[in-house]
Amino acid sequence: MNYRNLGNTGLKLSEVALGSWVTDLKDSNAQAVARDVVNAAFDAGVNFFDCADAYSGGEAERFLGRVLKEHRRSEYVVSTKVFFPMGRGANEWGLSRKHIVEQLDRSLKNLGLDYVDLYFCHRFDPTTPIEETLAVLSDMVRAGKVLYYGVSEWTPVQITEAVHLAKENCFYPLAAVQPQYNMVDRYIEDEIMGLAARYGFGITPFSPLAQGLLTGKYRKGMPLPAGSRATWQADRQINNLLTDANLEKVEKLLAVADKTGVPLSVLALAWILRKREITSVITGASKVSQLCSNVAASGTQLSAAVLDEIEEILDYHPFVRRIG
Repeated sequence: MNYRNLGNTGLKLSEVALGSWVTDLKDSNAQAVARDVVNAAFDAGVNFFDCADAYSGGEAERFLGRVLKEHRRSEYVVSTKVFFPMGRGANEWGLSRKHIVEQLDRSLKNLGLDYVDLYFCHRFDPTTPIEETLAVLSDMVRAGKVLYYGVSEWTPVQITEAVHLAKENCFYPLAAVQPQYNMVDRYIEDEIMGLAARYGFGITPFSPLAQGLLTGKYRKGMPLPAGSRATWQADRQINNLLTDANLEKVEKLLAVADKTGVPLSVLALAWILRKREITSVITGASKVSQLCSNVAASGTQLSAAVLDEIEEILDYHPFVRRIG
């Protein structure tokens, strides 16, 4: 496993991380498998574990906390997030001082930790001034409950405003951004990567395999694999990606992966890690074999010829509006 610094900070993250979004915890057998995946990640050199207060209603944090107790605190980096409703009250969601303080304490209790290494604002809260959010995050860093903070799914304008407001008010700076990024969703290349290079924050993208589209399990003209995410995911995110155009790209990418001698998932993750602005890719794994395949992407170098072939297949055209 290779490690990269989180932007301009001294914090080092494994190039491949393990996320908890789709971790199956429905029964003791599922939890045993999930525990095996986390421990296999440790064995493979993964040191970054991502979670959120809203995952499984807090159970994902509690489960991760129980497994992490088996390892030294200095071995791992934990992130969690805040924003989504955790109750029916008017103040039980968002990025207000009240909700962040209360929810961070709940997350720390769930995880069984004194502090989290990374704390993300899961979404942008238009009902709370950014200054209020940044002030309380900076206070949590000063109090030792958070070491670094970041945002997820904020626009380039919102990120830029946060960076400048933090500097103007002498708050602790934004250290990370967690957007979606993969071969079929490349919007962060247009502006956010440039902001990362300019302002020194790291990028830790989620959904690097596009909900499983880029594993090769979904094929054009073939039925959905039994038990796959497309057969049960409530919000149907993967189903919306299963277009003819995307599936045609998958067929071509599978041929490239075969010539390169790696699974498509490794090709897709290594393609993301080609960018130095990326610190770590947050992957999911429902079995140990998936985890082992994902971690193989760390250190995998794709030749210029392979990258050119991938670009031709993806045929990405950034949207640029010229003014004047």
